[in-house]
Parts: sequence; C-alpha cells; structure tokens
Amino acid sequence: MSLDISGVTSLYGDYLKTEESSTASKLQKKLDSGYTTSTDEELMDACKEFEAYFLEQVFKEMQKTVPESEEESASNSNMVDYFKDNMVQELAAQSTEQNSLGLAQMLYEQMKRNYDL
Repeated sequence: MSLDISGVTSLYGDYLKTEESSTASKLQKKLDSGYTTSTDEELMDACKEFEAYFLEQVFKEMQKTVPESEEESASNSNMVDYFKDNMVQELAAQSTEQNSLGLAQMLYEQMKRNYDL
C-alpha cells in the first residue's frame, strides 16, 4: 500500500512561495516604514533579520548545486525538503547571531549615518 501525498506536496509548494514573499515583504516593511522612529535595538534586529534572510537564500542556492540521488522516492523527497527548509532557516538565523558576516552591522551603520537616527 502506498501513501499518496501529492495534495500535501502542492500545498507545501504554495506555502513556500507565500512564506518566502511574506518574509521579504515583512523585512521591507520594517526597514521602510519604521526606521526613522525605531530604536537602535529595533533597527539592529531588522538588519540581523535581513542578514539571516540573505544567508538563507545563499544556502538554498548552494543546495541546488548538489546532485540529488536517484534512489529517493518522491514522497520521501518532499518530506526531506520540508525539514531541510526549516533547517536552513534555523542555520541562517543561528549563523547571523553567532558568526555574523558583518552585513547587518554595515546596514545598521549606513542607515544610522544616512538618516541621523
């Protein structure tokens, strides 16, 4: 007996597209609408979120360069993709907090300099 999860797969694909555009739009709103009235801490948090999002996109592009094995079934592959996406998000967030690239700090300093916050 095989389990058909094709409906779940399409829902998950739609969720990812919505989630990715939602994350980008949330970050854009934070940086656009409130940076002139934000505290230093809020501004730095938004810059760190941007760096984490940037790292997440880099990691996802890096994953595309790794050839996938032919042995995986479609249903297993979809479940692995779901958990892999969550893992990549967490890895990007932790990388930003622990071993920052410096992108968040550069953004923060430039915004402070350009907008005299």
